[in-house]
Amino acid sequence: MGKIRVLGIFIHDRKKEAGEVQRLLTGFGCVIKTRLGLHDAFDNDCSDRGLILLELAGDQNLWKDLEEKLTKIEGITVKNMDFEY
Repeated sequence: MGKIRVLGIFIHDRKKEAGEVQRLLTGFGCVIKTRLGLHDAFDNDCSDRGLILLELAGDQNLWKDLEEKLTKIEGITVKNMDFEY
């Protein structure tokens, strides 16, 4: 049986936390199959909040490591959804 995990990462202050999140995601790049970044952007202004959606693949032990490390970053909220097939 296969499994798909989708992680939602809510960043409360992109200017403050985005660099640390990016470094962490780069380190786990081999288990990130799909990445989608969303934020409110206007003509002359961008929101400080951001949302990243990840579809994970590969070693499920690394999924857990990634999620644990993300939750340790202050100002980040992480949620997950699992799908089995």
